[in-house]
Amino acid sequence: MDEQVGALLTAILERNGLTPDDLISIWFTATPDLHSDFPAAAARGLGIVDVPLICAQELDVEGAMPRVVRILAHIESDRSRAEIAHVYLGAAAALRKDIAQ
Repeated sequence: MDEQVGALLTAILERNGLTPDDLISIWFTATPDLHSDFPAAAARGLGIVDVPLICAQELDVEGAMPRVVRILAHIESDRSRAEIAHVYLGAAAALRKDIAQ
């Protein structure tokens, strides 16, 4: 989990030209089949140590894609909403083909 969540968070920061100083808080959710670690531990491993982080479990909906971690980051930015890059890695890109980059 650490490697994949770290890659996702890094991609979000890079594609949006953000640094850890731009972060206000981050919500992580994981599907119920992921229970080996807290997704937020990956952020701490990347050096994001002074930002509030919270983890929650996704609803256990039959037929939902398994092994998915979502990140909702609250940030400070001058970019418009249309300029924000929403990042979906791997198979998760199928979840939101309309906004996946």
